[in-house]
Amino acid sequence: MHHEELAPLQRPRYGSIVDDERLSAEEMDERRRQNIAYEYLCHLEEAKRWMEVCLEEELPPTTELEEGLRNGVYLAKLAKFFAPNVVSDKKIYDVQQERYKRSGLHFRHTDNTVQWLRAMESIGLPKIFYPETTDVYDRKNIPRMIYCIHALSLYLFKLGLAPQIQDLLGKVDFTEEEISNMRKELEKYGIQMPSFSKIGGILASELSVDEAALHAAVIAINEAVEKGIAEQTIATLRNPNAMLLNVDEELAQDYQNELFEAKRRKESNARLKNGTISEEERDVYEELLTQAEIQGNINKINIHVALVRVNEAIDWQDEVALMAGLNHPALSLLEVMPQNSSWYLLQLCDSKDQKMQIAGVPNMLDKSEIQKEVSVANAEAEAHKLKLIAVDNINTAIRNCDPSKTLVALMKPEAQLPVVHSFAAAVYQTELFNLQQQNAVNYLAHDELSIAVEMLSAVVLLNQALENKDILMIKNHLRNPCIGFNNVEEENLQRYADTLLSIKSEASSQGQDYLSWNDIQNCIDMVNMQIQEENERIIAIGHINEAIDQGNPERTLETLLLPTAKLQDVTPVNARHYQDVLHHAKAQKCKESQDESALLWLDEIQKGIGDANNNIKEVAILAVGTSMINKSLEKGDSQPILMILQSKFGLRVIPECAETYFRNLSEAKNLKTREDSNESPWIKLVMKNMYDYYYNVETEEGTCAAPEGVAPKTSWLTGEEIQSIVGQVTADYNREQLWLANENLIVQLQARARGFLVRKNYQERKAYLQNQEPSAIKIQAFWKGFKQRKSYVARLKVLQGNVAAIVKIQSWVKMWLAKRAYRKRLQYFKDHNDEIVKIQAFLRANKAREDYRTLIGAENPPLTVLRKFAYLLDQSDLDFQEELEVTRLREEVVTKIRSNQQLEKDLNLMDIKIGLLVKNRITLQDVVLHSKKLNKKSKSQLEEMVMVDKQGIKGLSKERRKKLEAYQHLFYLLQTNPTYLAKLIFQMPQNKSTKFMDTVIFTLYNYASNQREEYLLLKLFKTALEEEINSKVDQIQDIVTGNPTVIKMVVSFNRGARGQNTLRQLLAPVVKEIMEDKSLIINTSPVDVYKSWVNQLEMQTGEASKLPYDVTTEQALTHTEVVNKLESSIQSLRAVTDKVLMSIFSSLNMMPYGMRYIAKVLKSSLHEKFPDATEDELLKIVGNLLYYRYMNPAIVAPDGFDIIDMTAGGQIHPDQRRNLGCVAKVLQHAASNKLFEGESAHLSSMNTYLSQTYQKFRNFFQAACDVPEPEEKFNIDEYSDMVTLSKPVIYISIEEIINTHSLLLEHRDAIATEPNDLLNELLEGLGPVPDIESFLGEGAVDPNDPNRESTLNQLAKTEISLSLTSKYELREGEAQDLKSLMIKTKRLIVDVIRTQPGDTLLEILETPATAQQESEHLKLVEKRAILDSRTPEKMKHSQSIFEDGQLPIEQKKRKIQRNLRTLEQAGLVSSTTKYQEIINEIAKDIRNQRRYRHHRKAELVKLQQTLNALNSKTAFYEEQINYYNTYIKTCLDNLTRKNSRRSIKLDGKEEVKGSKKLKQASLKYTAARLHEKGVILEIEDLQTNQFKNVMFDITPGEEVGDFEIKAKFLGVEMEKVQLHFQDLLQMQYEGVAVMKMFDKAKVNVNLLIFLLNKKFYGK
Repeated sequence: MHHEELAPLQRPRYGSIVDDERLSAEEMDERRRQNIAYEYLCHLEEAKRWMEVCLEEELPPTTELEEGLRNGVYLAKLAKFFAPNVVSDKKIYDVQQERYKRSGLHFRHTDNTVQWLRAMESIGLPKIFYPETTDVYDRKNIPRMIYCIHALSLYLFKLGLAPQIQDLLGKVDFTEEEISNMRKELEKYGIQMPSFSKIGGILASELSVDEAALHAAVIAINEAVEKGIAEQTIATLRNPNAMLLNVDEELAQDYQNELFEAKRRKESNARLKNGTISEEERDVYEELLTQAEIQGNINKINIHVALVRVNEAIDWQDEVALMAGLNHPALSLLEVMPQNSSWYLLQLCDSKDQKMQIAGVPNMLDKSEIQKEVSVANAEAEAHKLKLIAVDNINTAIRNCDPSKTLVALMKPEAQLPVVHSFAAAVYQTELFNLQQQNAVNYLAHDELSIAVEMLSAVVLLNQALENKDILMIKNHLRNPCIGFNNVEEENLQRYADTLLSIKSEASSQGQDYLSWNDIQNCIDMVNMQIQEENERIIAIGHINEAIDQGNPERTLETLLLPTAKLQDVTPVNARHYQDVLHHAKAQKCKESQDESALLWLDEIQKGIGDANNNIKEVAILAVGTSMINKSLEKGDSQPILMILQSKFGLRVIPECAETYFRNLSEAKNLKTREDSNESPWIKLVMKNMYDYYYNVETEEGTCAAPEGVAPKTSWLTGEEIQSIVGQVTADYNREQLWLANENLIVQLQARARGFLVRKNYQERKAYLQNQEPSAIKIQAFWKGFKQRKSYVARLKVLQGNVAAIVKIQSWVKMWLAKRAYRKRLQYFKDHNDEIVKIQAFLRANKAREDYRTLIGAENPPLTVLRKFAYLLDQSDLDFQEELEVTRLREEVVTKIRSNQQLEKDLNLMDIKIGLLVKNRITLQDVVLHSKKLNKKSKSQLEEMVMVDKQGIKGLSKERRKKLEAYQHLFYLLQTNPTYLAKLIFQMPQNKSTKFMDTVIFTLYNYASNQREEYLLLKLFKTALEEEINSKVDQIQDIVTGNPTVIKMVVSFNRGARGQNTLRQLLAPVVKEIMEDKSLIINTSPVDVYKSWVNQLEMQTGEASKLPYDVTTEQALTHTEVVNKLESSIQSLRAVTDKVLMSIFSSLNMMPYGMRYIAKVLKSSLHEKFPDATEDELLKIVGNLLYYRYMNPAIVAPDGFDIIDMTAGGQIHPDQRRNLGCVAKVLQHAASNKLFEGESAHLSSMNTYLSQTYQKFRNFFQAACDVPEPEEKFNIDEYSDMVTLSKPVIYISIEEIINTHSLLLEHRDAIATEPNDLLNELLEGLGPVPDIESFLGEGAVDPNDPNRESTLNQLAKTEISLSLTSKYELREGEAQDLKSLMIKTKRLIVDVIRTQPGDTLLEILETPATAQQESEHLKLVEKRAILDSRTPEKMKHSQSIFEDGQLPIEQKKRKIQRNLRTLEQAGLVSSTTKYQEIINEIAKDIRNQRRYRHHRKAELVKLQQTLNALNSKTAFYEEQINYYNTYIKTCLDNLTRKNSRRSIKLDGKEEVKGSKKLKQASLKYTAARLHEKGVILEIEDLQTNQFKNVMFDITPGEEVGDFEIKAKFLGVEMEKVQLHFQDLLQMQYEGVAVMKMFDKAKVNVNLLIFLLNKKFYGK
C-alpha cells in the first residue's frame, strides 16, 4: 500500500548508488531492478489517480490495479468519458462488475477493451501506443496498457478533453514488500519496460509532418517561456511550425504564466529522476515542454476563459452571450443547438443556483457540468416538442369520437399525462369531448388535459371503488386532492360514501354505469346541506327547550315556528297548550331519567305538538256538544239529544232511552243552582285531567287561557256530568234488559230455593218424629248447627268484606315465617362458616381440576370448558415486564460474551508478550503498548455496547429505514433457514469459515440466549453436519481423524458461555477434590518414576547414586521399587478415575441438550451414509464428540476452561496437571475402547478395567443420544414467530454485517441456485455492499483525519441491534399461508367465545349476539386497545391482527365463517365435527401459553445465572489486567532505577553526589555524526557536506519513553518534536524501515531505537 509524502513510511533508498559502502555488481543489478519496479508502481499510481479524476469514482488500490483493469470495465468507462458518441453504458458489458465479482472473468469482458481501443481510434491517438486485447485480458503485457493510458492522458490534455496526468515519481512511497512483489510480477512478463518519459516526443513525432521544424519551434517556445516575456512567448506560439491550435493573443500573459509553471514542475521532476537514469538514456523533453503539453496548457487557459464567459453570461441572463460561450471551440461541447438557447439558459441558471446553495458561496460551473446541463436541456426541449405533438394527436382523437384511439393517445409517454386507466376509455372520450366543445378554440392545451385526465382518472377509480363497495378506498379517493372535489369534510366521509353507494346503485338500476364528477360533487354538496340542516335543527331544538324552560308561550311558539326546526302542524292559537304539554313532557323526562338537564328531542317535541293539537280538537268537539246539550235542555227539546251524544260525545246510546236521557239530564240540570242570573257565556272543560279549556257558547270560540274577569258557567251540565248520566241510564237499561232476557232462569232458581226449604222442613219434621227419644239432643244439635252456620255466614261475610286486609295479614305472617327460617339458616351458615368455605373451595377446586384435566387430557375438549380458560391467552403487564427483562438480560449476556472473548484474546496475547519479555528485555515497550491498549479496551470499549447514532443506518430518513429493514429481513431469513448458512460455511476456506462461525453465526443466534434461538442454532448445526457428512466424509473414521468444521463449532459453542456452567457443575467438584489432595501423586511413566526414585536415594544418602540417570522404559521396569511405585500409582489412578466416571455418568441430565442432540444427529447421519457400520463403531464416534472433544480438554486444563477459580498470576502445580492428565488419558482410552499396548504396555494391567469402563461409557453414550427432537423439546415450529410476544433481536457489529453481505454476494450462485430464491430477492434489494461510513452516517469520521483508516477500522467494531422480521408475512386478503390463516381464525374465535356462550362453535356463529354481549365485547376490545397502547413497539402484533381484533362481534363471526370454509377446503377442519379440530388447536395454545410462561421464568433465572458467571469472569480478567499492569510497572521502575545509577555528565561535569533528584542528560549529535551511524539517511534541500552545521539535541521527558528532539542550524534553534518510544517500537513491529522527522530528515527507525536503548536504557 502506498503512502503520501507526509506519512511516516518513506520510499526505501534504492535510487542512489553513491553510498557509503561499495556495492557489488549483483547488488547494483538488484537495486536497478528494484528501481524499475518502484518507477512502474509510481506510473500505476499516476494512471490510477488520473482515471479517478476522469471517471469520478474510486479505483482499486495501486497494487491491485492491474488485476482490476483486466475486465476492461474501467477502460470502457474511460472511453465513454472522452468519446461518448462511440461508447455508451449499454455497450459496456457487466458495467457494475457483478458478474466479475461473482464468478471472475468472462470472455465477453474483452468487448470492453475493444470498445476502449475503438474510442481511442475515433479521437486520433496514434496506434503505436495501442496494446493488444490479450495484453489486457490474459495479463500478457499490462505495462503496455499503462503506457497507453499515459499517452492517452497527454493526448486528451492536448485536445482539452481531460486534465494533465501527475508526475508522482519520488512523491509516493511503497513498502519493500510491495516493490518486491511488483518486481517479481514484472520478471514474469519477461518484457522490456516502456519508456514513459519519451511519450511526449513520440506523440509529437507521430502527429507532425516536419519533425525538425516542429522540434525547433518547441525549443523556441520553451526559451521564450523561460525569459518570461509574454509578447515573445505569444509570437513563438503563433509559429505555424509549432502546429498549435486556438492561440489567442489576448491571453498572452495567461499562456506565459501557465507554461512557466508547467515548465518549472517538469524541471523539478526531472531532477528527481536524474539519479536513476544514465546520461545516455536521458531525453531532451524530460526538462522541456513537449508540443502536446504546450497545446494542453493552451487549451487549459482557453477552457478556463471560455468557462468564465459562460458563467458570466449565466449570471447576466444573456442568452446571446451564453450561446457564444457554449459554441467556443475550446469547450468542444457536444450537441449545442441554437433553437434550444432559452432552454440552456434556464437549465444552467437553475444548476448554478443549486450549486451555490449547496456550497454556500458563488461557484463556477465546470465543463462537465455544463455539458451535462446542455444534454439535459436538449432532452427537455425534445420532450416538450414531443409533448406538443402528442397533445395535437389527443385533440384529433377526441374530435373523431373514437374512445380506443383517444385512450392510446392519452397513454403515450410523450404526452406526459397522469395515469390513464384502460377500462374507462368511454369515460375519457365523453368527458374530454364535452370539455373540448366548451373550449373557445375547440382545443385542449396540455395543462387543461393534464388537469382533466388527473381528475377523470381519480373519478374512474372512485367509480370502481363504488362498484366494489370498498368503503376504505372510496374514502381515500375522496381525500385525493387530484380529484378536485370542493367542500369535502373529513368527518363526513362515511356519509359521502354511503350516499354515493345508494346513488350509484340507483343509477345502475336506471342503466347509468358511471357517476360523473358533477354527480359526485352534487352528492357531496347535498350531504353537506343535509348535515348543515341537521346541525341547524339541533340548534333550534336547543332554543325550543330554553323557551319551554322560560314558560313563555309566545317565546315557545316563536321557536316552534323556526324554519330550521321543520316542525309540522304548529298552530299559533294553541301556543298556550303547546307550552303546557311540552313543559309537562320535559318534566316527566327529567323525572324518569333523574337528570335535571335532560332535553326534549325532535321526535318528542313533534309528538307533544301532535298531542296538543289532538287535545284541542277533541275538547273543542266536546265543548260544542256540551253547549248543544245544555241549550236543548233549556229549550226542552229532546229530539237532538241522541244525535248530539253520538256525534259530539262519541257515546253508544240506545234510542229507546231517549226520553230517559232527556229526563235525567233535565233533572240533573235543574238541580244545579244559578248563583248569578248574569252568568258569563264561558264554560270550562278539563283536558286529560290536567289542562283547562274555556269555550264561549255565544261566539263559539275556545281558548286554553282563562278569560280575564270572567267566571265560567255553573248552571250548565259539564261534559263529564253528561257522560256520567248517559252512561248510568244506558247501564240501567242494559241491566233491565238482561233480567228480562233471563226470566225463565230466575223463576227456576226461585223454585229450587223454595223446594229446598220445603224439603228441609220436611226432613226436620220427620227427624223429630222418628227420633223422639233423643229429641233433646237433636234440638241441641239443631240449635248448635244453626248458631254455627249463622256464625260462619257472619264470619264469611266479614272475610268477604275485608279480602284486602286478610291478604295483607297473610302476607305479613308468611313473610315473618320466611324471615325466621332464613335467619335461622343464615345463623347456621355463620356458625359453620369455615366448614362451608372448605366445602365450596373443594367443590370449586374439584370442578376446576376436572375442567383442566378435560382441557389437558381430553382428545376433544368441549367448548364450554375452553371458554373458562380462554383468558389465559391474554398478555398481562407482568408478561410484558418479564419479556422486556428477558430481552434486556439477553442483550447484556450477548454483549458480555463478546466482551469477555475479546478480553481473553488480548490477555492471551499479553501472556505471549510477557513471555517474550522474560527472554528479551528489548520488547518491554511493546508490552507496555499492548497493556495500554488492553486497559483502554477494558475501561471503555468493552464495558458497554456502542450504538450507532441517529445519523447512521438507524437514522430517521426513509432510505436508511428501508436499508435497516432490508438487513433485518436478510438476517431473519438466514436465521430461520439454516440451508443458506450451512452451504456458505463449506464454500469458504476453513480458516475463514472458523472465524465466520466464531463471530457472525453465534452473533446471529445471540449465543442461543433463549429457546427460540437455541432451537434455530441446533437446526443450523444439524443441517450443516448432515451437509458435511454427505459431502466430505468418505470413511466413518474421517470424523475422528479429521477436524470437522461443524463438530468443532458445536464443541466450541457448548464450551463457551452457554455450556461453561454445565462443564463447571459437572466436573468442578471432582477436579477440585483431585487437585486439593496433596498426597495424591500419579505418575505412570516408568522413566519419570525411576528418576524420581534415584533423586530420592541421593537426597537420603547425600551421596551420588551409582545408578545411571538416563534409562529406557524397559530398563526402568527392571527395578522392583519402580514397579511397586508404578502399581501404587495405577491403583490411585483407578480410584480417582472412578470418581470422575461417577460424576460424569450421574450428570447425564446436566449435559447440554444441544450436545446430546448433535450426538444423536451425528449417529443417525453416519448410520444413514454407512448402513454397514456397527453400533460400536457409531458409539465410538459419539464418544469422540461427547468425551474427547467436549469433556477431555476441560479435565486436562481446568484453568483454561474456567472449571476452577484461579487468582491472577496463579497456576496449577505440575503434579496436579500430571494427575489430571493421567485421568484424562485413561478415560480417553476407555471411551474409544482402546487398550494400553506398545509404548504403554506397562499399563496393560488396566486393560480389563478399560473394557469394563467402555461398556459403561457405551450405555452412557446410548442414553445421551436418547433425546427428543428440538420441536418437541422447545415446543417450537416454523410458525411460532407469528404468535410470539416480542420480535427477535440480535446485536451485531457493522464489520460482521458487511462481511456477511460480501460473502453472500461472493457465493450467491452456490447457496441460492434458483433465480427466484428469496435470498436472491433480498440481495437484489440491498444492492452492493456498503462501506463503513454509510452505516455510521456522514461526518462520523473527519475526511482530513490522518488516522482515518484506523478510526474506521475501530468503528467497524461498532455494534447495532437488529429487530428481525420476515418480509414475507401473510398480508390482508392473502390466503396462501393456511397456517397463518389458522392462527388468525383462532384469535377471532377466542374473542367471540369469551363474550358469547354456547355449546358448539356452530351454535355461537349462527346465533346473533345480544346487546349485552355486544357491550361486553366492546369493553374487551377497548381494554385490548388500552393494553396495546402500553405495549412496547417491538412486542406489538402485526397491523392485520390488530385490525381483526377491533372488528365488531358480528363481523368477526362472519370472518370466522369465511376462514373456516377456506380451512375446510384445505382439509384442516371439518363441519361434520362442528369444527372440533380448531377447538383442539386453541386448547393446545392455552396449554402452550402456560408452558411458555413457565419456560420464560426459568429462562430469566438461567440468564441471571449466566450473567453473574460472566461478570465473575470479567472480574477475573480485570484482576489479571491489574496483575499485568503491576508487573509491567515494576519492570519499568526497575529499568529506570538501574539507569539512574549510571554516572551521567551534565555539561561535561560529574553529577553532584547526594542530589535528591537525578536528571538524565541530553544527548547532542551533529547530523554528520548521525549520518555516519546510519541514523540519518538524508535531509531534503541540504547537501551532505552541510550536515556538520546541523545539531540534534535529544532530551528525555518526564514520562518514561518520551523524548524531545530539537534541531539547530548554525546554532539557531529551528524546530522541535516530541518522540514516543512506543511509537518507534510500533513502527518497528509494522516493518517501517524509514521515518520522516521535521518533514525533511529521513531517519532509520531500527538504528534510532538502538541508539536510544544504548544511551538511555543501557541495552
